[in-house]
Amino acid sequence: MKKAIIYGASGLVGSYILEYLLNNPNYEQIIIVVRKDLNIKHPKLKTLIGDFHSLDNVVKGIQTDEIYIALGTTQKKTPDQKIYYQIDHDYPVLASKLAKENGAKAVFLVSAVGANPNSSVFYTKTKGEAEEDILNLNFDYTYIFRPSMILGNRKENRPLEKVLKTLFKIINPLFVASLSKYKGIEASDIAKAMVNSADGANERVKILHWKEMIALLK
Repeated sequence: MKKAIIYGASGLVGSYILEYLLNNPNYEQIIIVVRKDLNIKHPKLKTLIGDFHSLDNVVKGIQTDEIYIALGTTQKKTPDQKIYYQIDHDYPVLASKLAKENGAKAVFLVSAVGANPNSSVFYTKTKGEAEEDILNLNFDYTYIFRPSMILGNRKENRPLEKVLKTLFKIINPLFVASLSKYKGIEASDIAKAMVNSADGANERVKILHWKEMIALLK
């Protein structure tokens, strides 16, 4: 029986990760680190209240086998690039470092298609640097999931994103095989792929795009 810790459990993908892990018989305890209580009651769930600045003390001594990270923001929500970088890079890297120190052997990270530490685009550069720094922590297993447009219903209102999601659902079938990584994917499918990959993790480093994630749903 395993123990897992989730960051981003209040978000679109993270909420599905939490749901799937709570219902997975291979796990005896699921720990979430959130800024405020999600008011979810489950015998396997342990909720820790904290953020980037308090994390060191919040997870001190919390032993886990795996860490799931689904943290992220948007430039509209977080226009300050310093804060944006802290959320999308610093927090995932710190959470991973602390989890490894507490015994975690595997990390499952939601990144983004095109992530590249050498990119001239702030968003993809930030994601790429987060991937690189987490890889450098040398977990036994590092699985990085790179979705394009994440489909699903968010709690907050994002009008432009709603339009793009509708568009992606229309054009998804038009992508040729070589461009399949740019297909939109349901948040629930990303989460399911992450949890399913943990059950059979056998590669030290694995990068998963649309095709690889969809294959894990079978």
